[in-house]
Amino acid sequence: MNIQKYMAFVKAVEYGSFTGAADALNYTQSGISRMISDLEAEWKVTLFERGRTGITLTSDGLKLLPQLKRICNEHEILRMQVEDLHDMKSGMIRIGTFSSVATHWLPNMIKFFKKDYPNIDFELLLGDYSEIENWIVEGRVDFGFLRLPTKVEIETIFVEEDRLLAVIPKDHPLANCDKFPLSELENSPFMLLEKGGKADISEIFEKNQISPLIHFTTWDDYAILSMVENGLGISILPELILQRIPYKVISKELEVPAFRNIGVAMREEKSLSLAAKRFLEYLSYRKLPIEQSD
Repeated sequence: MNIQKYMAFVKAVEYGSFTGAADALNYTQSGISRMISDLEAEWKVTLFERGRTGITLTSDGLKLLPQLKRICNEHEILRMQVEDLHDMKSGMIRIGTFSSVATHWLPNMIKFFKKDYPNIDFELLLGDYSEIENWIVEGRVDFGFLRLPTKVEIETIFVEEDRLLAVIPKDHPLANCDKFPLSELENSPFMLLEKGGKADISEIFEKNQISPLIHFTTWDDYAILSMVENGLGISILPELILQRIPYKVISKELEVPAFRNIGVAMREEKSLSLAAKRFLEYLSYRKLPIEQSD
């Protein structure tokens, strides 16, 4: 309510009368007069001299006028910015993601979204699964891409089932096999891609009672691929990672098909900004096949 009183004061000065201020703000003359009286009573000062010829500022009113003008101007700027957010004229979408989604999905998604909403900006934070979950819980990002199910209780939306494939050097003895046997995981040095404390392929090991010969562990996709290319071992990686890679490796379907489930997670969908909600709508019907670049 105070901002209305401040506006009544500023408009009364601009128009030189309570009647002019009332017309400008769509109030009654008595309403404007009452708001000015409330300010004078609250601040224990006299803002206007009232006379038969109208109103004039007192010295106290003149001293307060610049600050009250600034407050009213800032309020108007704030109001316009809020309206812009609802009209999608401005805003920021903060996304937590891991590298393969950031490389193969988000560029196309953002390109299509920016065509319709060019003034919405993006902030991408790259991390492992645990880091992304923490960013979501802490409110550092609006939402994040994760492997499902999540470790913490947050809202999730399933997006894609991503195949897990064996990755081997081009000169591997099984380079020409139809499907890669799981037993070979115990016979060759294994390069383990581990994100957020548990590897995507842990379930494969546990379900099939396999103990791979793990020689190297990292969360860097490209480090794994480089080592496989150089004949240091084999690995199992999500298909999404293997799109448009420069490394000379071979990917093979496993004899027992395996997948990781990719989803979007957030604290509460209803608390997302309008821009973030709209981007998630684009995700549901605009997402292109992962092998496409345009």
